[in-house]
Amino acid sequence: MRVLWISKASVTASYRKKLVFLSRLGIDIAVITGDRWGSWQFEEMQADREITIYRLPQALSGRNHFHWYRRLAAAFHEFSPDLIHLDEEHYSFVSFQVARLALRHHIPFVFQTWQNIYKQYPLPFSRFESYVFAHAEAAIAGTETVRAVLWQKHFAKPVYIIPLGVDTDVFHADSNPSYRDRFGTANHWAIGFVGRLVPEKGVMDLAQAVIPLLSVYPNWQWMVAGSGPLEPVLRQTISEVSDRVKIWPWLSTEDMAKFMNALDVLVVPSRTTSHWKEQFGRVLIEAMAVKLPLIAYRSGEIPEVLDQAGLLVNEGDIAGLARTLEELYASSDLQESLRIQGLSRVRDNFSQEHVAHRLFDLYHELL
Repeated sequence: MRVLWISKASVTASYRKKLVFLSRLGIDIAVITGDRWGSWQFEEMQADREITIYRLPQALSGRNHFHWYRRLAAAFHEFSPDLIHLDEEHYSFVSFQVARLALRHHIPFVFQTWQNIYKQYPLPFSRFESYVFAHAEAAIAGTETVRAVLWQKHFAKPVYIIPLGVDTDVFHADSNPSYRDRFGTANHWAIGFVGRLVPEKGVMDLAQAVIPLLSVYPNWQWMVAGSGPLEPVLRQTISEVSDRVKIWPWLSTEDMAKFMNALDVLVVPSRTTSHWKEQFGRVLIEAMAVKLPLIAYRSGEIPEVLDQAGLLVNEGDIAGLARTLEELYASSDLQESLRIQGLSRVRDNFSQEHVAHRLFDLYHELL
């Protein structure tokens, strides 16, 4: 069986690991991606030799739902797949591009979606959505909420639920003291935030919760990994405690795993807006894989992903966020319990190998 993936996210090495596992299960797998996606450059890994990779020129790289690939038809012809896995939202221009080529070459395709809010799209995106819905064999939804949105849109074909996976070869617990030395967290209780510095990711909520506590707990430190439009505001907010807060604008996948291993807790305070709510939270499964305790807002899909493997606080409850941080800090037993539950949940549900087996079964069922 020959399966062709179309996936901008596959510029990240750890994201491609499930394709490597699919290859080891006997699938002849190829992926079409770019040399970069926005500011993210293609990350190479040794296991890439086990799959076929087409790094095609992208138009409008970094612009979700607008980008498309040059020389796509040639790659289709060269690889000649039996099935296409469209790892893009159904209303994106690239999805329309792929669906047209698939129809022309009589190749069945399945699309993957994370859209967990019901939306009506303007032209031309509504046309793209209708075309993809009409010709796809099935859909893959990241969560139950996503599947419900597809049903609400009257998508009447099979919808399979398969979550994101984490590369446990990269994200695993590692007590190497050099990581804490590198990131400056040695002899500190380090609170982490990982994500875009935008309002919906809740970084300013965490600032309001953490900054007053830094004067109460001299060994606490706040570590931020991310960039975005709120960075100047954040730097101004932390100006009086800048020696206790560090901001890392960008980290590679491997460096992110080391960063998480230099922390004591990760906080994910995502906030729902009228146009967005947390679709999954990849950092959740990465943190669980490195046995890092988690505190998060009860937002979007976060409760479904965490289950009992993290501490949940209502959205916007800054006092509750601060209180939960103090409770976790005071209880080594609670910290250890969350570490154990998180790692167990990743192994049972979110490893790339586990996801690959579910995809393997799906491909055989479709064909």
